Amino acid sequence: MALAGLTRPAAAWRIMGRVRLEAITWDRLGDLLAERLLDLKPADGSPWPRIAFDGAPAARPGDLAQCVSEALRIRGRSSLVVGTEGFLRPASVRLEYGHRDVESYYSGWYDTNALWREVFGPLEAGGDGRVLPDLWDPAADRATRSSYVQLPPGGVLLLHGPFLLRHWFPFDLSVHVLLSPGALRRRTPEAEHWTLPAFERYEQETDPVGTADVLVRADDPRHPAWGG
Repeated sequence: MALAGLTRPAAAWRIMGRVRLEAITWDRLGDLLAERLLDLKPADGSPWPRIAFDGAPAARPGDLAQCVSEALRIRGRSSLVVGTEGFLRPASVRLEYGHRDVESYYSGWYDTNALWREVFGPLEAGGDGRVLPDLWDPAADRATRSSYVQLPPGGVLLLHGPFLLRHWFPFDLSVHVLLSPGALRRRTPEAEHWTLPAFERYEQETDPVGTADVLVRADDPRHPAWGG
């Protein structure tokens, strides 16, 4: 899905496989995405657009989600930023097969049923808009006891986290924040390098570069590039 009203000089393009990228600043990208979301109408008739900011933790997709949220606020549009790290399963479940089990990390760490129930269900057409922003505190390994947030009609859900595009969540626009394999390794703490095969599998099985509506490459966090 292209972003309306954007011009891209030919000299600015860079090629990455099937996707052509051009340099941009994070603030400018937040503004452009916010402008696009102002006119976005969910295909299922829901009054709440649902946006994915997909990417490995090292890519910091939540930072872009917050940037877009602030740009929407300036434009008078409500939004709610939700991170999937608030929907991790209890340690007894996600670490059942050990602290470094790649299959568990890829398929079992995040409570997708809770995300469907507490985040996406209330934002369906006919829903009440009452979203639970988080459910579980992984550091304390207990429920967060957070209050529900009422998202008004027209308010935008900005969900960020890894592996978002493999769950058939009803996103109206998806943004994938990409790191090359080398950048992903460099920017992932060494203690978490065991997770890297999960992201290789995600690329092979889901093809987020080809699936996402907007692609952001963030190998150098100071100089992102985008295409969409």
